[in-house]
Amino acid sequence: MSRVSTYLNFSRNTEEAFNFYKSIFGGEFLGDISRFRDVPPSHDMPPLPETDKNLVMHIALPILGGHVIMGTDAPESLGFHVNSGNNIYIMLEPDTREETKRLFNALSKGGKVEMELQDMFWGDYYGSCQDKYGVQWMFDCTEKNK
Repeated sequence: MSRVSTYLNFSRNTEEAFNFYKSIFGGEFLGDISRFRDVPPSHDMPPLPETDKNLVMHIALPILGGHVIMGTDAPESLGFHVNSGNNIYIMLEPDTREETKRLFNALSKGGKVEMELQDMFWGDYYGSCQDKYGVQWMFDCTEKNK
């Protein structure tokens, strides 16, 4: 089922922040905490320093009314520069690849594509962009390519 979530980027304290949010909202994380050490090596990605391997790649926590907050550490070793204002994305999780492409193309028109839609190592179809008004969007579709 389609869902909209809020995605939060942190410098190096995602796990601490999400344990804080969990203490307030209760509940359990959705699935395991993914770490950067779990990312398969790629020629497109610089080598990851040992100090960054245990950082959080992805975490999710349901809060109120079915809304889910998700987060990641955004290490500078991978080219991220977290500042207040660029640390929040709206995460769209459409049901189909077709709807994902439609929304991605419409929202990125006149804006900036950060990562083209593509099949990712975790098995989903993913991409990100900034719209012409500066709002940051992530897209993640679990429908497999036919």
